[in-house]
Amino acid sequence: MCEGLEKEIVDQQHPAPPQASENGVPFQPTATLQPPFSVLLSAALYCAEFVTAALLCSHYNSDDRFWMGLTITFMLVPAVLIQLALTFIHRDLGRDRPLVLFLHLLLMGPIIRCIEALVVYFRAGKQEEPYVTIARKIRLKHGRGSPMEWEIGHSERKLATHRNAFKRTAIIQAFLGSTPQLTLQLYATIQERHILAIRVALMVIALISITYGALVCSILAIQIKYDEYKVRPRPAAYMCMVLWRGLEIATRVTVLVLFSTALQNWIIPIVVINLLVLFFLPWVDFWRKKASLPENVEKNFSKLGTTVVLCMVTFLYACINMFCWSAVQINLADRDLIEKTQTWGCLAVYYTVRFVENTVLIILWYFFKTDFYEYICSPLLVLQLVICYSLAIFFMLIFYQYLHPCRRLFRHNVADCLKCVCCCHGSQAPPEKAQSQALTQPPQQPPSPNTELRETDITDDIIQDAA
Repeated sequence: MCEGLEKEIVDQQHPAPPQASENGVPFQPTATLQPPFSVLLSAALYCAEFVTAALLCSHYNSDDRFWMGLTITFMLVPAVLIQLALTFIHRDLGRDRPLVLFLHLLLMGPIIRCIEALVVYFRAGKQEEPYVTIARKIRLKHGRGSPMEWEIGHSERKLATHRNAFKRTAIIQAFLGSTPQLTLQLYATIQERHILAIRVALMVIALISITYGALVCSILAIQIKYDEYKVRPRPAAYMCMVLWRGLEIATRVTVLVLFSTALQNWIIPIVVINLLVLFFLPWVDFWRKKASLPENVEKNFSKLGTTVVLCMVTFLYACINMFCWSAVQINLADRDLIEKTQTWGCLAVYYTVRFVENTVLIILWYFFKTDFYEYICSPLLVLQLVICYSLAIFFMLIFYQYLHPCRRLFRHNVADCLKCVCCCHGSQAPPEKAQSQALTQPPQQPPSPNTELRETDITDDIIQDAA
């Protein structure tokens, strides 16, 4: 647990000029605390969506009980799960904190946690406190890694706990609450053929929450896979990820909603099949490896409790991949539950299947659409949705090729994968022609690794200086 907190701390801090320690490793005696912006943003999105959904329920009349029931469900279920997650992460059940537990029962846990984080931040530095431990990370600069050390104090540790908790709750809120809420409200707007201002506000807040949750997924995936390195994405990387995630999620939700308005009897089987396949994929891989359940989920859990927690994790994983790429692969046999290798094959298969699925669904909607869309240019809408998802894939490729903070550690990047695909298609020549070319051409010397590294460093340095 302490190691995870140290990783979160180092990723959020901007160290001062380091000093040399006794073993030659640059040492940072104290670390500058950064404001808990992620905690504030997560709490603000939680409160905004909850309040807006409650106000929307007050606008329903007696004929809209179905919409009101689903709106309340998608408002309360993620709120309850967030209270349980915060209580579990902070381990409050074994502590004497009746006020905090009471506020969690009132679904106000994120508010009191946000206030606690702000109190810790503003009290930090007013009195000297001993450090808890020393964290070590490797900083990548110009293709070379240099180790750094930091002292971790009590305030830094508490803030790291809050950041760690709110990152998890942001993902729960995004994909178990905001995603179904956005889908429901967009479907209700089309079915009722009437636009409510409060409903539009709820859909905007839900889209922001989903995009932020997907962004947190990407950052957490990088931090978990490269836990030995100091990860600090640049603003250009954040902007590229926002465009990638926003276009991907908006297109996916729109396609599903449009398809459901035309073929209502088919949307439920499609959603259920997607969730079941994504849910059982990690378990099939776990059973194929004949591995045992990890024992570090919680020391007080039995095997049944551990299985329940792992089922909840895989269900959240399935919900994330239902709408966007989760950026990680679940490995139930690993102690961290995450596959730390860069799986380019899974990434390519996922986006290929999703692109084909979205295209097929929107084409089926075009042929079976209702009369409600007679005043809309349907071919243009189909083309726009296909282009938007293609742009999402384009920004994803740009991120992994040029803006990923640990791209220098990749064994193969996006350009290498594209070259392999092109070479496979180009090498399908007749064997006689290929043999004659091999006999006539002189053997080529393999490229020098130093040259490749130097060219990569020059390119990366130019990109880093420009950013």
